[in-house]
This record gives sequence, C-alpha cells and structure tokens, in this order.
Amino acid sequence: MLYGATGYTGRLIAREAVARGERPVLAGRTAAALEPLAAELGLPYRVLGLDDAAGLREALAGVASVAHCAGPFSATALPMVEACLDTGTHYLDITGEIDVLEQVHALGDRARAAGVTLLPGAGFDVVPTDCLAATVAAALPGATHLDLAFVAGGGASPGTARSALEALDKGAGGRARINGVIRDVPLGWHRVTASFRTGDRSVASVAWGDVSTAYHSTGIPNISTYTWLPAAPLVERLLAVEPVRRAARAGVDRLVRGPGERALARTRSQVWARARDPRGGEAQAALSTPNGYALTVDSVLRIMPRLPDLPRGTHTPSSALGADFVLELDGVRRNGPHLA
Repeated sequence: MLYGATGYTGRLIAREAVARGERPVLAGRTAAALEPLAAELGLPYRVLGLDDAAGLREALAGVASVAHCAGPFSATALPMVEACLDTGTHYLDITGEIDVLEQVHALGDRARAAGVTLLPGAGFDVVPTDCLAATVAAALPGATHLDLAFVAGGGASPGTARSALEALDKGAGGRARINGVIRDVPLGWHRVTASFRTGDRSVASVAWGDVSTAYHSTGIPNISTYTWLPAAPLVERLLAVEPVRRAARAGVDRLVRGPGERALARTRSQVWARARDPRGGEAQAALSTPNGYALTVDSVLRIMPRLPDLPRGTHTPSSALGADFVLELDGVRRNGPHLA
C-alpha cells in the first residue's frame, strides 16, 4: 500500500511503480484526489483517514507492507505505525523529521515482538547521508565526531517545505547530537568546509534527520549536519516572528509545487561525510546523487519488496540494507572513504 499517494512524492512513486510493473494499492484521505490518479494508473485505491483507527486496521488486513508518504510526519507517522504493529504490516516512510525518527526508533522492541520491520527515513531523507555515515564510521573505528553535509538541487516539494516550517514553529532552528544527546542549537551555529565530489563548499549546521539516524547506525556520540545556508542567523531571526512564519506557511500552499520533470531529470545532489577520532584521525567520503525526489522514488521502490525479509524491529537504511545500499540506486557515485 502507498499511503499519501496523491502528494507530490506519492504521485512520483505511484507512476514509477507502474512503470516498473508494480501494482500498489493507493491510499489517502480523499476520494476526489485518489479516484483520478487510480483511474490514470489502473490501480485499486482505498480512502483512509488516519483518525479512523478501526478503519485503518481493517484496511491493512492482508497488506504486507506500507510505504507511508503523507506528511508532516509529526502528525501522521505514529497513527500508521501503531496500526502496522497491530496488524503485522511492515512499514517504511520518507520522513527526515528528527523527533519522528526517534519516536519510531523507540518502538523497536514492540516491532520485534510483533514480527514487524519499521524503516523510517527511506528516501533522500536519509538514505544517502545514513549510508555515507556508516561508510566513514567503518573506516575509522573509535570515531567520536561525525559531520554530514548535503546540497540538494531542484527545489522543495510542498510537504518538505511545510515540515521545515513546522520544525521552526517548534523552535528547532538547529539540532545536533552532543555526547549522545540531541540538543537544540542555533541555526548555523557551526560552519565547515565540505569536500563534495563537485568541489569544496562552505556549509552551515541545520537540523537534519541524521542527528537521529546516524547515531543509531554508527554509535558516534557527536553528530552535526550541514547544508548551504546563506545568512543563517538572519533567517532564524526572521522566522522567529509569527507574522513572517504565517506568511511563509501561506506561501507554501500558494507557490511551492516541487521540482518539475526537467528539474527532476537534470538536477543533482551532493553529500559529504567526515568521521573524526580523538587522535586526530579522519575518514571522509562523498556521494553524488540524482535529484533528491528522484532518488527517493528509486529507494522506496527498491526497499519495498525487501521489507518482509529484513530483520524485525526498527532500522535505519544502513543497518537494514548495508552501507553500500545507496550505490544500488540509479545514478549514485561515491568517492572514498579516504583516511587522513
């Protein structure tokens, strides 16, 4: 089942699934949005509200796996995960929301007892960064610090933009893991130079899903995540003003549409990782990937058939599939790891 099938990423996944010979059941909240997509693709569909606990569990009966693509995941992930645990249905999602990733990780024991695999963060958030984190951690045993950076081309979807604004509404301008604990920090509190495959670039710290997942994948206790972010302190101060945030939220609904076909095909993303140990040792690696949404589609469709065969419990992409899983995805290239 593909839940959230009529969102930006859900539609991309549904159409590519059909192109690959798959026939997922489409699901979402409204028949008016589902019916035309299901008719276009010749697929079955189910109208499901996540607030209807009994109806959701009834609809999951006989469903082996769910790809959950309806954000913001802070509102939608746990109702679906709970239903999956109750019905023995395997689960993946495409969230990059740190708190959601932590919440799902905390359900690992219940998932094992229920015979269910939970794999949140199965898209660009966080497959490339998580796999690269595992790569450099394996190259430098004993690492205590991990830096992860990305630059994503092509622009954001409405769901991604809404999730980012929601995080700012909650005061999560920046997040980092410090001595094993996730802390709130100012947006852009650190800057580093990331050695991407396309060249060096200055990046600023942000809240990204690996603050959660990379710790569970590697055990490294100090993790910061970065992207290109001009004027980060100014951005944080502006978005701290409620009228500015309100205008930004309204702009998402009116103006943000997600990358078009040309941007999906032509833009690429860059990822970099650096592990450091107390002796001054370093391991670095870098990835170049297709557009983040294109990679998400490919990743979800490659993982879904494997979900029933993965170990039970909650996993990160690399803990479930290995650090080299990202290299199976179309158009991904890696440099490293390199030791220094």
